Amino acid sequence: MTAKTEIRTDAAPTPLPVFSQGVRKGPMLQVSGQGSQDPETGELLHLGDVKAQTTRTLENVRAILEAGGASVADVMMFRVYLTTRDHFGPMNEAYAEFVEKYSGDAPLPCRTTVFVELPHADMLVEIDALACVA
Repeated sequence: MTAKTEIRTDAAPTPLPVFSQGVRKGPMLQVSGQGSQDPETGELLHLGDVKAQTTRTLENVRAILEAGGASVADVMMFRVYLTTRDHFGPMNEAYAEFVEKYSGDAPLPCRTTVFVELPHADMLVEIDALACVA
């Protein structure tokens, strides 16, 4: 039986003590939901700018993927949580730029987008990822 391994990196924000940044079991790597926090300070960046928050959030996800031995090209599914439907366009623009930059020739990952309340009032987007590492 394959052991479950915690993935942790200083290149992404420190998680709360009740969950891991990421967990890998065999080829599967799950990245916990990330926001636009600065990895060094934990400060939420780009207040009021969902496009910039999306880019920073995806960079945090990418850091955890890489710490777990994966890349954006290995992502099977991104789940995006937005606070309002009005943010879909700018989020989608930042997302498209990111996956184009980091997916290479791999098929694009699947994605689900939902509209929710998030843990911090100034947090406009949260994103998690599931990757399969060859």
